[in-house]
Amino acid sequence: MLFNKGLRMFAALYYMLPFFDYSFKHEFFSYVSFFRKYFSFTYIIINFTQLNDTIMKIAYFYIALNLVFCMSCKARSTSDSIAASDVVAAPISNPVVTGDARTDIYYPMIAGKRIAIFGNHTALLPTGEHLVDHLLHDGHRVTAVFSPEHGFRGTADAGEHVSSSVDIQTGIPILSLYDGGNNRPSSTSMSKFDVLLVDIQDVGLRFYTYYITMCRLIQACADYGKQVIILDRPNPNGHIVDGPLLDMKYKSGVGWLPIPVLHGMTLGELAQMAVGEHWIGGKSQCQLQVVTCQYYTHSTLCDIQLPPSPNLPNLHAIYLYPSLCYFEATPVSVGRGTDYPFQVYGHPNMKGRTFSFVPESRSGAKTPPLQNKVCQGVDLRDLPDSVLVNKGIDLTYLIDAYQDLGMGDKFFTNFFEKLIGVSWVRQMIEQGATAEDIRARWQPDVEKFKEQRKKYLLYEE
Repeated sequence: MLFNKGLRMFAALYYMLPFFDYSFKHEFFSYVSFFRKYFSFTYIIINFTQLNDTIMKIAYFYIALNLVFCMSCKARSTSDSIAASDVVAAPISNPVVTGDARTDIYYPMIAGKRIAIFGNHTALLPTGEHLVDHLLHDGHRVTAVFSPEHGFRGTADAGEHVSSSVDIQTGIPILSLYDGGNNRPSSTSMSKFDVLLVDIQDVGLRFYTYYITMCRLIQACADYGKQVIILDRPNPNGHIVDGPLLDMKYKSGVGWLPIPVLHGMTLGELAQMAVGEHWIGGKSQCQLQVVTCQYYTHSTLCDIQLPPSPNLPNLHAIYLYPSLCYFEATPVSVGRGTDYPFQVYGHPNMKGRTFSFVPESRSGAKTPPLQNKVCQGVDLRDLPDSVLVNKGIDLTYLIDAYQDLGMGDKFFTNFFEKLIGVSWVRQMIEQGATAEDIRARWQPDVEKFKEQRKKYLLYEE
């Protein structure tokens, strides 16, 4: 009888777990999460058997078998993690807790204030609930949303300016980032909130534009005396720094700070560096705070909850993006308008290829380069992520297409310098340099930046 009562008490505690703090559940689940799956049936038996001795014995035996099974699964899961540690960047040993899940830290900061969100469809808590919905459910006053490139729901084309509108799910106004001139919100938009929450999934590249929008908003918030709180997220490329520093004469909408192509920082770290190095101007210093991630370091490999933009559909594309994006400044397609953007490259005139694809108009790629044309090229989907994860920038793909098409300097547009950030990479490719030769030239930039960023890092390297 006592054992039966104890068992029922344990069951009651266990089924209340969803209501406990996330960090408590994280520790508890790491030992008994498997047991929960197999406990439900036994608990039902116990409640409806009127303590029949025979059935109770069967139930207790069932529990014992489940416990043995759970322990074996736990051991197997641990051994799998150890086996994966051969990769230079360490695998996740604990589920990363994103900044938006740490409500105990930032809820007191926003209590009673009008809140604006800079985010999109990726502003998800670990539970899968959107930050806006979560804040509204908990009684906070969300008065505005700022939507970056690709829009609040993540379906607009690259470079497409997103105008003011309304989020149909909540009725909250989505404000334009550009209605004030100079790529900034208007004074009317800035008057609608007291504190800006930043919650968006970045991929850690200089030409991935979310950080630029964030910096412009920080600058505007400094001018208008608004508080900025960054709910930090892991950088899927946060384990690597690579590429030349941006020559600021090429500053543009795809390169805004003097950083390498792969900067290896979270948005919270990068924002602190931009403010600390005075890269962001303003009438006064921004009231900037960062709610950090838990269980994250710069050697942690992290997957993504949702594609951060339409043409980066998975982690494979994100790892290839630092190597393939330069094709956007050439006649070559990187697969926009296919099911595998940034995982292939090709052109109708490339020779001796066994793979082909046809870019077509679709959501997120309304008019893709080489639309409806058969492109001969290279399929990179079979490359293992374990190979790509530490590769950084690989210019061999670009050099391959350059040599194949034989177009000389006509292969590149002026957009290439804006992407790569310097003039000499194009010159070295045209002179026949290898990818290794080019990397060797920018390596001093990498070491210089690593030293410069140290005091702004929030996570162990």
